[in-house]
Amino acid sequence: MRIALLTEGARPHSRRGAGGWCDRLAAGLPEHEFGLYLLTGQAGQGAAERPSPAWRGARELALWGRRPGGRVPGALRRRQYARAYEDLVRALVLPGKRAGFGAGLYRLAVLAREDGTLPAFLASAHARRTLERVWRLPGAETSAGQPLVRDVLVAADLLEQCLRPLSAPWYGTGPDGLGGADLCHVVGGGPAALPALVARYLHGVPFVVTEHGLHLREQYLGYREAPYRWPVRALLLAYFRALTEETYRQAAVLTPGSAHDQQWQRRCGADPARTRVVYEGTPAVVRPAAGPEPAAPTLVWAGALEPGRDTELMLHAFAQVHADLPRARLVIHGEEAAPGYRAHCAALAERLGLAAAVDFAGRPGSLAEVWEGGTLAVFSALSQRSPRLLADAMLSGRAVVSTDVGVAREVVGPTGLLVPARDPRALAGACLALLRDEERRARLGLAGRLRAQERFAVEPVIGAFREIYLELVSQYPAFPGGGAGGAAGEPPRPFARPAEYWLADGRRAPDGPDGQGAPDAADGPDGRHGAGPAGSERSEDEGGDAGAQERPGALAEAV
Repeated sequence: MRIALLTEGARPHSRRGAGGWCDRLAAGLPEHEFGLYLLTGQAGQGAAERPSPAWRGARELALWGRRPGGRVPGALRRRQYARAYEDLVRALVLPGKRAGFGAGLYRLAVLAREDGTLPAFLASAHARRTLERVWRLPGAETSAGQPLVRDVLVAADLLEQCLRPLSAPWYGTGPDGLGGADLCHVVGGGPAALPALVARYLHGVPFVVTEHGLHLREQYLGYREAPYRWPVRALLLAYFRALTEETYRQAAVLTPGSAHDQQWQRRCGADPARTRVVYEGTPAVVRPAAGPEPAAPTLVWAGALEPGRDTELMLHAFAQVHADLPRARLVIHGEEAAPGYRAHCAALAERLGLAAAVDFAGRPGSLAEVWEGGTLAVFSALSQRSPRLLADAMLSGRAVVSTDVGVAREVVGPTGLLVPARDPRALAGACLALLRDEERRARLGLAGRLRAQERFAVEPVIGAFREIYLELVSQYPAFPGGGAGGAAGEPPRPFARPAEYWLADGRRAPDGPDGQGAPDAADGPDGRHGAGPAGSERSEDEGGDAGAQERPGALAEAV
């Protein structure tokens, strides 16, 4: 089948580029054709530089920077754009109009597909006046303060960039269009979901959403320090919240990277019946375990140097460890993410009398080297949103001590020690307990490595998405624009006939004049065996194949 992978990022190669998650998925499913649709930060970044042979094609669209060129809409079309844009903005600022977000969004997409003048309208004075008028209506949410003229100018520009995927040249039914794909796979959520939403609305193409870390949560964290006034931040966060809710509502399947993320998705309206946890596979599972432990008892800490990682807690806990084990050392790996935080931690180590026993090693060459140089891997974060670092530490075979936050309990389980956050005494006690017990330390390290290999191997991820793809396509039998038309110019319906129809067992009727099997008594009026108005199999009461109706995945595998 043809699968369109949609993802975005300002640095696509380092995050999801060659050798990354998307490439591993495409290489692991060679029986399918994958096309990459990449939303980049600037024009010229991304798809053209990708050397991976796993892709059928790669296309990119710049989200930021200079808007795409194009002609200006006429007076009639401008009024149509203005009505759709007003509906969308009303859904963002008026509590009673939030249900109209999808209608305004899809109307803008339809108009943009008809004449391609949406970018020019969004950058026009007419759009800014519409935004200002609706933003200042009675009843609009103004808890963040009344918007000024400069807020309107900034917010209009940001909304134009956020809505830019609506005018992407990807919505045709040709070989490169999303309308010709069997399904879309959105990796990361956020703006990357916009093309999938439009393809579903225009062409009925189902889509899957995979989030390794929730896009909406990252937006809430990032906009705390954004260089905009609070009214602009509130408006943009309302947009991302509405987009996330619409994405979760329309997605055929959601595949969060952890049960912790699954709970967040449910709070945003995701249907539990359409949610399946698929852990992010990593090729590090085949990496050999770390070698012998260092001669001196050494605690290793890795992560960004910022208050959220609570390096201060690690230093206070290590002060108690060092008092009991004077030979103990602490090695801190990571780059400074908050200005002045590294100097603050170094000054704290000096006041605690630990300057000679604490090493701020900076960014490591590789994570394998980090765990190799330690006796224990210790995590002191206030919030553990991603399982990547924890899983990598467990794959090294070193025992893990972590604060019981975020995904830590789900990832570590019974193979490590979990302690409350902001409790230096508990963290120090857990570290001392393992430093003094070599046999327990080795046992937990081996158990953690086996647990991480089982949960984060690449093969289970590939197998999970192979099943999801087949199940979805079997449930969506009609794809407009999916290829050459059938009888009377209709598009083909790949799963309109049950698998038994294609078996050469002599039970089929003789071929008709057109060279295909003549319709039998069970065929519908359009010649499709057991196909109803939507092309799906009929129930047993209607003469269809009951087994295929109950097990669409088995039908997909047979075909």
